[in-house]
Amino acid sequence: MKVHKDIFNRIIALEHLFSSWEGFKRGKGSRTDVQEFEWKLEENTFALHRELESRTYTHSPYSAFFICDPKQRHIHKATVRDRILHHAVFSILNPIFEPSFISHSFSCRDGKGTHKAVDSLEKMLSKISRNGHERCFVLQCDIHKFFDSVDHNILLNILGKRMKDDDAMWLLKDIVGSFKSARFTPATKGVPIGNLTSQLFANVYLNELDQFIKHTLRVQNYVRYTDDFAIVSNDPEYLRGLIQPIRAFLQEYLCLDLHPRKISMRRYRQGIDFLGYVLLPHCRVVRTRTKQRMFRKLHLRAIACRNGTGSKESVEQSLHSYLGVLSHANSYRLSDRLKNEYWFWLSE
Repeated sequence: MKVHKDIFNRIIALEHLFSSWEGFKRGKGSRTDVQEFEWKLEENTFALHRELESRTYTHSPYSAFFICDPKQRHIHKATVRDRILHHAVFSILNPIFEPSFISHSFSCRDGKGTHKAVDSLEKMLSKISRNGHERCFVLQCDIHKFFDSVDHNILLNILGKRMKDDDAMWLLKDIVGSFKSARFTPATKGVPIGNLTSQLFANVYLNELDQFIKHTLRVQNYVRYTDDFAIVSNDPEYLRGLIQPIRAFLQEYLCLDLHPRKISMRRYRQGIDFLGYVLLPHCRVVRTRTKQRMFRKLHLRAIACRNGTGSKESVEQSLHSYLGVLSHANSYRLSDRLKNEYWFWLSE
């Protein structure tokens, strides 16, 4: 395992901070806080560099809000200054850790994503079931309150195995420790949903689980997206036998646990609900709740457009986004229906 040095100086280099600003601001130019930072861009960036160089930098507090996507999530938003640093940290650290990740970990990685994860699971199902002609089972698990439960000391120890740079570890300790969850978790636990660094930290942390499942348990057909994972086999007893060693590893080594109500095992022919799609032997459909949410949200945006509180551009963006989701399923008629409803709602 290669150990990397001189990471801190690469992160805080002025040219790297300015490059990180360019990456950060893409698509955010209309936001007030971004415009305020850009108004004194050089002054603000040089000040950030001086604080980092002198090790007087301290991560600012977060602003918190809730979103529904579709379930409610508590998002913590860092200041522009801190988010630029997050980009700087991510762009240096991600290439260090990326080669160690397994190919079937799909969350927040270039060339991966939800649709690739669904495609991969579907290929495994087709292979094990011999195109739907033989029995096939899927064990699905979810890690209970993952982002709130990440242990800071364990995370820093994992990061430290690949880095021999005290200054870099000082900075990472400040970033990791900057989050104080409001969900009654200890101060030494939790990373904020929304941080770019949290996406990297999640992959680094759960890579330990991936390696255990792939190399210790020697599981072949395994797919993970963030804290959701699925294992495919034609032997249900084999799958049941995996639950306890996985749970024990999570508890002992990562201070995590499986969600007790989100451990399921289903036959392929019953339909496998994964990342918004339901996989069946000869087709892929969109989850019913996802379909309902699409129609409801598009209808509400069309009403807002007619009332003058929304724009037609916003409705069209939503339509094209939903059609993109539907394009990855057997949903030609559903796509037509959504487009017809769109025109009907706008013309009411």
